[in-house]
Amino acid sequence: MSIDYSQKIPNNVNLSNDRTLQRALEHWQPHFLDWWREMGPHDFASADVYLRTATGVDAQGWASYGAVKMPDYRWGIFLADAIPERKIGFGDRFGEPVWQQVPGEFRSQFRRLIVTQGDTEPASVEQQHLLGHTCPSLYDLRNLFQVNVEEGRHLWAMVYLLHAHFGRDGREEAEELLARHSGDADKPRILGTFNEPISDWLSFFCFTYFTDRDGKFQLKSLAESSFDPLARTCRFMLTEEAHHMFVGETGIGRVVRRTLEVMKELGTDEAQALRGHGVVDLPLLQRYLNFWFSSSLDLFGSEVSSNAASSFANGIKGRPDETTQYQDHMCTDATYDLQTPDGKGGVQTETVSLRNAMNEVLREAYVRDCEIGLKRWNMQIQKAGYEFRLKLPSTRFRRSIGAWANVPTDLEGRIVSREAYERGLAEWLPTPADRLYVSSLMQRVTEPGKMAGWVAPPDRGINNLGLDYEYVHLS
Repeated sequence: MSIDYSQKIPNNVNLSNDRTLQRALEHWQPHFLDWWREMGPHDFASADVYLRTATGVDAQGWASYGAVKMPDYRWGIFLADAIPERKIGFGDRFGEPVWQQVPGEFRSQFRRLIVTQGDTEPASVEQQHLLGHTCPSLYDLRNLFQVNVEEGRHLWAMVYLLHAHFGRDGREEAEELLARHSGDADKPRILGTFNEPISDWLSFFCFTYFTDRDGKFQLKSLAESSFDPLARTCRFMLTEEAHHMFVGETGIGRVVRRTLEVMKELGTDEAQALRGHGVVDLPLLQRYLNFWFSSSLDLFGSEVSSNAASSFANGIKGRPDETTQYQDHMCTDATYDLQTPDGKGGVQTETVSLRNAMNEVLREAYVRDCEIGLKRWNMQIQKAGYEFRLKLPSTRFRRSIGAWANVPTDLEGRIVSREAYERGLAEWLPTPADRLYVSSLMQRVTEPGKMAGWVAPPDRGINNLGLDYEYVHLS
């Protein structure tokens, strides 16, 4: 059955007049819906959810709100408005006109980038497959589903690029995006973090704070790309990605606020006393932050990377805000100092070409951005009169990729013995007992306006609605 393009797939890519693309998407869409039914939010297909749906790219009114059943959600395809006479902003072709089609010599590099980005979108939906059953409130349940449907739309965005610009190879890659599954032993997702289970809402808040923030920086880099359809696609995706990070930052902030309330009531910060009253003690939260932050760091790749250098040189992937934050857009002679293990238990300074260090430039910008939320949470703790401070571990800690891969360090980045590292992990990362306790807190709350006891209410509702609004109507 053919698709009603104006209704089923809102778009600004002239889909109704592109028969080749229509046929490709008509073939792919049923497979996507099968995947959504199997791997999307479990057991909520009949729920009416108050969702935001992208309908255009106008900054004044790019989305509509309303109740919808998720299988009926209108996953659209949108590119941000074209920038007239846009020029390549970095690399060896700096100043030349951007490309509307993929140059043949860069075809495989672009396809790999698009597939890797596209693979993360359904992966996170799969990771969050069962979370709806333990929602702390209808407000949070709606936010989970909003993240899920928008990750689905971001998958559509990447599949559009594969279908529109990569021919048969692109169509095959689009099918594979639905064949891999998070945590699958035989066909896992491409990037390790997207195979981690997310079985509780504290992990979900950490994931949306740290891992979706990685997505923000990857999208900002691709938004600088010389391949204009990719750049425009990612610019619009960033509009939606902001909500995902908002869910994470405010979610963790609400956990902190509720814990501080109970600390004040009890007059203690002792972990067992707080657990007896059903909240997340701050050292436990710190261990969760350590886990998800360190897991997300590897998503940026190795500190020294010839692939990153090639992508920059060829105009494929730039630095975030390349055209506004940097003066040298060629970086042919610039260097970068890296701290690397010296193989003798110490640290050395290695000077490399800046082009080869682009992954590390991206990672450093990410870390600075992550610090913003911690400052806000620590202000809450300080105002409540407590000395405890949340902090990010060193970027050397628990790395699996790059110069620090499998080098045992403590949270401060000091190299330690393998034995000390293994002992320390029990203090630095969530233990089985920690996870069991957090799991015990995951009691489903679905009465409008009510919250689970381990998290404080949000400051406001969604789209000017009250906190007691029935954001998800469960049949």
